[in-house]
Amino acid sequence: MPPRSSQPSETAPRRGRRRMEALAVLPVFFDLQGKRVVLTGGSDAAAWKGELLAASGAHVHVFANELGCVFEELIQEGAASGWFHWHKREWEPSDLEGAGLAVCDAADMTEAARFHSAACAAGVPVNVIDKPRFCQFQFGSIVNRSPVVVGISTAGAAPILGQAIRRRIETLLPPALAAWAALAGRLRQEVTERLKEGPPRRLFWERYVDRAFGAPPGRDAGRNIIDDCARIAQARKTGRVTLVGAGPGEAELLTLKAVRALQAADVILFDDLVSDGVLELARREARRMLVGKRGGRESCRQEDINDMMVKLARAGKNVVRLKSGDPMIFGRAGEEIARLQAEGIPVTVVPGITSASAMAAALGISLTHRDHAQSVRFVTGHSRHGRLPEDMDWRAVASRRTTTVFYMGGRTAASISATLQEHGLPGKTPAVVCSSVSRPKSRRWTGTVAEIGEGMAEIGYDEPVLIGVGAVFGALAAASSVERPAVAHA
Repeated sequence: MPPRSSQPSETAPRRGRRRMEALAVLPVFFDLQGKRVVLTGGSDAAAWKGELLAASGAHVHVFANELGCVFEELIQEGAASGWFHWHKREWEPSDLEGAGLAVCDAADMTEAARFHSAACAAGVPVNVIDKPRFCQFQFGSIVNRSPVVVGISTAGAAPILGQAIRRRIETLLPPALAAWAALAGRLRQEVTERLKEGPPRRLFWERYVDRAFGAPPGRDAGRNIIDDCARIAQARKTGRVTLVGAGPGEAELLTLKAVRALQAADVILFDDLVSDGVLELARREARRMLVGKRGGRESCRQEDINDMMVKLARAGKNVVRLKSGDPMIFGRAGEEIARLQAEGIPVTVVPGITSASAMAAALGISLTHRDHAQSVRFVTGHSRHGRLPEDMDWRAVASRRTTTVFYMGGRTAASISATLQEHGLPGKTPAVVCSSVSRPKSRRWTGTVAEIGEGMAEIGYDEPVLIGVGAVFGALAAASSVERPAVAHA
């Protein structure tokens, strides 16, 4: 009996999806330009905090009987933006009145508690250096491409990790980004006036960002970009569709191009197998619609999905059709592309890692190991009627020198086993069944072709499975068992 059809639905609350996972801390950026900030202590640690505060434009009032040599030198040199005023005495509670922030390098827990209480009484956000119990906010690691500023926090759990992350981000953000960001600030008003809110304006800024990760802006960069505005304003208002491969499940297996597409989307039509971790990388404002394509379960009709893409694109939306695995491998992408092209709607494809590749990586098995296989086949495990495809060349599929991976073959596993043997593949040929590849619930069974039906019964039918057949799996097939993959992908 074919599965029932359903209509696209927003976000699918029945699945418990969240647009934002839990945060250990809330990343907030304080505007301290011209604000009075209180800093107590003259140590090197206090000097570092003082330099950071002054660089943000704060007027830093330092309360300490003595200053270390680092702090003295810092005050003599002056700040890049704000300034320092040294009060050669201990702080008093009245000093905190009206301050924007309060930072203390406390000598002991008693002073830390007293400073924290005084700041709270004055209604001033407080940080006591290296004493998390008395901190209402934290200083994270910083990547400075002002006006672009990236803050990194580990909620105090692993400062060294935060520093390592900062070093990695430093290599990804070119120094020229600062100049591009400053230019964006100067152009923003004119862009706002010349382009309507929505797709035209966002398309402009997407093109702008592409430039920002290249060479520094030249003398005429501003004029060239404004000319871009005029062209965008006169362009057709039809949107576009991008078919994006979400990979087998783990968000880290997404391509960079896929992430960029998700960040630029107005609407995301996603399949039931797309993981929450992948959706977490999408633009927060993007509308999410579950189109529920999953074998053996209630699903949206393909015609309804096609109609929805056409309707949204005609409304000027940038639509991402997010598909599990790779859109071009058993993803019905051909039907969607044909419909969109017939309607004159621009469509592009971002490939994804297909599940068979992720399975091979997880098992540590080369699907084309030269000692065992000269080719690899990806084969559908069922036709549109739910049975094994009748028009398939099963004698070729049963070749002993080929590795074959069956997709969507869980409910036809016993038929796959029998048909392969009928067409000449020995029943003792190694086989593997993997469910939920690359996901936390991933499981595997290893055995032989003759035992595939039994293996499926052990694995179960609740999660998507791949069935691998061929000599390359021989090292895994010493005994049939259900277990997690022993080798994780990189």
